[in-house]
Amino acid sequence: MSFESLGLRHFRCAVDPQGIAWLTIDCAGSSVNRLSGEVLAELGRALDHFQSAPPAALVIRSGKAAGFVAGADIDEFSQLNDAATARAFIERGWTVFNRLAAVPWPTLALIQGHCMGGGLELALACRYRIVVDQPDTRLSLPEVMLGIFPGWGGMLRLPRRVGAPLALDMMLTGRALDARRAAAAGVADLCVPPRLAEQSAARHVLSSQPVRGPKGKDAWLSHPMLRPLLLRQARKTLEKRDPQGHYPAPRAILEIWAHHAGDALDAPGLIDAIIHSDTARNLLRVFRMQERLKSFGKAGDQAPVRHVHVVGAGVMGGDIAAWCALKGLTVTLQDTDRARIAQAIGRAHALYARKIRPAREARLTADRLIPDPDGQGIARADLVIEAISENLDAKRGLYAAIEPRLKDGALLATNTSSLSLQDLGRDLAHPERLVGIHFFNPVAKMPLVEVVAADGTDPRAQSAACAFVGRIGKLPLPVKSVPGFLVNAVLAPYMLEAMRCVDEGLRPETIDAAMKAYGMPMGPIELIDTVGLDIARDAGAQLTGAEPPACLARHLARNELGRKSGQGFYRWREGKPVRAEAGTAPAGLARRLLQPLIDATRRQLAAGVVADAELANAGVIFGTGYAPYTGGPMTPDDH
Repeated sequence: MSFESLGLRHFRCAVDPQGIAWLTIDCAGSSVNRLSGEVLAELGRALDHFQSAPPAALVIRSGKAAGFVAGADIDEFSQLNDAATARAFIERGWTVFNRLAAVPWPTLALIQGHCMGGGLELALACRYRIVVDQPDTRLSLPEVMLGIFPGWGGMLRLPRRVGAPLALDMMLTGRALDARRAAAAGVADLCVPPRLAEQSAARHVLSSQPVRGPKGKDAWLSHPMLRPLLLRQARKTLEKRDPQGHYPAPRAILEIWAHHAGDALDAPGLIDAIIHSDTARNLLRVFRMQERLKSFGKAGDQAPVRHVHVVGAGVMGGDIAAWCALKGLTVTLQDTDRARIAQAIGRAHALYARKIRPAREARLTADRLIPDPDGQGIARADLVIEAISENLDAKRGLYAAIEPRLKDGALLATNTSSLSLQDLGRDLAHPERLVGIHFFNPVAKMPLVEVVAADGTDPRAQSAACAFVGRIGKLPLPVKSVPGFLVNAVLAPYMLEAMRCVDEGLRPETIDAAMKAYGMPMGPIELIDTVGLDIARDAGAQLTGAEPPACLARHLARNELGRKSGQGFYRWREGKPVRAEAGTAPAGLARRLLQPLIDATRRQLAAGVVADAELANAGVIFGTGYAPYTGGPMTPDDH
């Protein structure tokens, strides 16, 4: 029986003269490969075929430009309403991957692009793995970020390949490895350039090379006798990171790894607890929010942005320029102060040194960031981003000089955090082409970018701005031009309430500890110090109309501006706050602090700043770090 006679929709196969079967996964009707029940069933039928007609070797590869396999089908996971269906869901992948791992002929996964979750578990079930050396190749087990665990063999096989310490780190954080790190760590056997991918796969799968395992310290630390030690250390880290137990999945992963040999089917109680947890349900919603934001960033029929010109080399403008160059764009950076440009270039080089290996590629990235004090790049840029100080007259004067120099079709954008597009574009010949592209600080870490439109903004301009944001790996949130947009408008009353608590005698450490225990990544007082007390004062005055709290006024009178001056509510040393011990928080403190934020989110939603409640939740979660396990400040009643 031929492979074609199987009638598979999602796989095709070709056998080369060496007898290697090249099995291509190409999910029908989708731009990415996902391991639905139908796809796994077809993989089982393909293995039946190879069992009856054994190949010399089997190479599994992707037919999608997007990558190898993006993981399980999330829609199917969302339908797991009881323990029996959840167990069947896990058993389906566990069984077929065990079959793949047990075949007598050599198998290899050829990985190009993303390889996540069930995709990595599929690759780990092969004897060998080769990764293609390109920027978008990423290997991860991100299930924990959805509130679940890798149940199709990842908890069993990853520790065998790389050792328990790295495997636990990947499983407990969802952290991804790029191609070179995956090969260095042992997740993959080889890292090869794209032009040699198939040749290398054919040679390696027939090489009879021994299966790689952990070496040196990783092998020693993976000895079963040391498992209790690793378990204690991991639990201690989890307790520090999540003392209230808001996220049950990491603890379930530890339990299954330590006491059930990585087999979730051996722990049905844990399966039931995770599937029915509010956290898993809410994190699935957050994932869908993220995918929706990503969809705004998909390029339409407009020409992509290749050259960005940034005016203003301060911390925000310089870091925007650095990030755009990191993402492959040509960037020209303009400022009247050449020293400020030099400082921005220095910060960019430090960013590239952290993010890029080898050093030669970091230098090539740095070459894309071009100092341009006279603004020669304006005439060539596809997008000009203004990032100067929040002064209406200064911005409008700058636009008057820029607009006549823009090439046809170029986009003019402002990074303003508070000024209205209507006021900014009043004297422009084409105000409909002005958009807001509002980044958050620090640019390299914050995933959200608000893309702002006024009533007269050309929808194509906002769409093009969203596509640019997606192109540089950020999440675009379309918002309406009103004071504070969404994120700053909801943060201002939250920070104000925190400072009122300080005025009432609560210590900053107590306030911040209470909010971190709730699940916020940073307490509100540390946040105020981070953004700057002067900025907090100005934002509060504009967005709340309230008098500054006495504690804020005292610090400002002493010119204590927070992290940037070395002293604010905290003293700062080497970029970190120096804290005293936190006191006992009064009952209901977290709720008191969050209520103004929740109320402000409802007001912005009612004003049409965002289209619906889920986008409001997305903006607050990805823009402020609002505890993801909650699903966001807007409840189903707000929808």
